[in-house]
Amino acid sequence: MPNSLTIVGIQWGDEGKGKVTDLLARDASLVVRYQGGANAGHTVVVEGRKVVLHQVPSGILNPSAFCVIGPAVVVDPETLLAEMDELGHAGVAVNPDHLAISRQATVVLPYHKRLDTLREAARGAGRIGTTGRGIGPAYEDLFGRTGVRLAELCDEDRLAARIDAQLPERNAVLKFLGGEALDRDSLIQPALLLGERLRPFLCDTGNVVAKHLSAGHNVLFESAQGTLLDVLHGTWPFVTSSLTVAPAAFALSGVGIPLRGGVLGVTKAYTTRVGSGPFPTEDTGEYGEWLRQKGGEFGSTTGRPRRCGHLDLPALRYAHRVNGTSALALMKMDVLSGLSSVKVCTAWRVGGRTIDVATPDMFADPTLVPVIEEWPGWAAPLDGATSMESLPREAQEYVQRIESTLGIPIELVSTGSGRESTILRRNPWA
Repeated sequence: MPNSLTIVGIQWGDEGKGKVTDLLARDASLVVRYQGGANAGHTVVVEGRKVVLHQVPSGILNPSAFCVIGPAVVVDPETLLAEMDELGHAGVAVNPDHLAISRQATVVLPYHKRLDTLREAARGAGRIGTTGRGIGPAYEDLFGRTGVRLAELCDEDRLAARIDAQLPERNAVLKFLGGEALDRDSLIQPALLLGERLRPFLCDTGNVVAKHLSAGHNVLFESAQGTLLDVLHGTWPFVTSSLTVAPAAFALSGVGIPLRGGVLGVTKAYTTRVGSGPFPTEDTGEYGEWLRQKGGEFGSTTGRPRRCGHLDLPALRYAHRVNGTSALALMKMDVLSGLSSVKVCTAWRVGGRTIDVATPDMFADPTLVPVIEEWPGWAAPLDGATSMESLPREAQEYVQRIESTLGIPIELVSTGSGRESTILRRNPWA
């Protein structure tokens, strides 16, 4: 029986990881967000109430689960505190008894956001499709060893020294890109106020995670974005700025690889993508628009319409390889109701040969042609179904066919947006 479970998106993000994390956190003592920043948008629907979480782990809605924001998350303190306040107003306990934040986490500052938007505008037709939240520039500072850490927001001398060392260069770049320079004091004083509010939450979160694991408690690691957006293993350069894959969860959280761990890969029953970059199974016609409207495929963070298309099994096989997925969660099955048939990409033709496992370097190959099969669809709505037996036969066969084709058990099937609209075929903790 595993006592660590990593929830990872195995498409281009937006797969429904928030719902899965929220659901499985009821049996966890600790939920760890291990990368990304405020560019994430994890939507959870509980008793008809929609909650969108950007930096706070999705386990926060379960009062028995302690939550951690790890050292590899780039934290926007202003928006984080606003998110925490909003949760508090909704009756969700967000205090040091429920949440810890790594004092090593890199801070997203105003110049990161300005750089992000100015650079994206300068790319013109080559835009990556960033959220403009400053995530990329903040990670550049982390790996360039020039960033500000959350602990420094609680020490005026250290913060001032860091800002004084970095601001002249940042302002020079801002001016070069056509932006306005930032004033030193306008950065330092507001940051110190934010640091004072966050001070009670700051600690060595790696030690917190290690203690829970060594005690045999259930620990849930939550990723942001998806495998195909991983900065190293995704469709580079149209990717995010962090390592999103499951094996990175432990190094990024400050602990070793647990002896008893599982990886739950989360995928939609179809495929979506936000932003620029290759998308071989995209449907730009009526079907793609139908999926967008019926599935509510608009970004949780930006509101941008998502690009929609067919389920891509070769891409899922690649994601399985790099994550080591032990099981799958199949989301948004209910969206496909009403179709007489469902198109699925079962293989690719590239350079005259057929391949079963796709790698991101192939995605932009001009010779690439998806091999599409039509599987039987179903008419009946699925919302609220909580057992496989209650699904139409064709829907059951759709799940079973994906499972057998990929060779990975599907343990969870989502039949609606709410927490209760879920078929748990097998408890991933068992």
